[in-house]
Amino acid sequence: ALTALTGSFEEAIAESGRVLAVHGRGYPATLRHVQLVAEKTLPNQPGQVVKVKGESRIPEVPGCIRRLWLEPDDPPAYPAVIQAILAADMVVVGPGSLFTSLLPNLLVPDIAGALRATRALRVYVCNVATQVGETDGFSCQDHLAVLETHVGQGLFDLVLVNQHIEGALPGTIQWVREDPQRPMPYPVHCADLVEEAHPWRHDPDKLARALIRLLEGRTGPLA
Repeated sequence: ALTALTGSFEEAIAESGRVLAVHGRGYPATLRHVQLVAEKTLPNQPGQVVKVKGESRIPEVPGCIRRLWLEPDDPPAYPAVIQAILAADMVVVGPGSLFTSLLPNLLVPDIAGALRATRALRVYVCNVATQVGETDGFSCQDHLAVLETHVGQGLFDLVLVNQHIEGALPGTIQWVREDPQRPMPYPVHCADLVEEAHPWRHDPDKLARALIRLLEGRTGPLA
């Protein structure tokens, strides 16, 4: 609706930021009209693969996501995104839906290239808990493996992982843990990151403090 009112997707994002009083700036990954497409294997049907189109549809269709891509592929990145990544002191990827929020941005080739080229501290924030329909049963290593399988290696300097794991989570949601049998491809920093009232989510204040400490480890005190 805002795109129709403002005349462009770029202006619509800027206007939504003003309406919601967002601190900072939000940019689209690309101005090209693209669609997110997934290939999923059906449960209890080995070899049966379905193609699912659309961000909202992907987690609704049962099965394991094998592959994800954009149609059309190789869209050009929005230039301001590249400039922001290259000029940043820290680039944080996550938390968020692995397949339908984080990975789609990195599937824009120039964004992944800028992430590799920047001198910023590059941090991947691993999700606290699994997401039904996307990352059921995933470990920290599984999250990173998905990103590297689709985009390649060398994306991050370190991984921030929640260490406060107590009790059971609702429904089929599970804690995301490190798999002790598999090496991590990046150094790991652990901290208590959970929101007490909703432990399957990150506490934004705890997360912010942890990220600031990581940045200060490189730059020295910020204030």
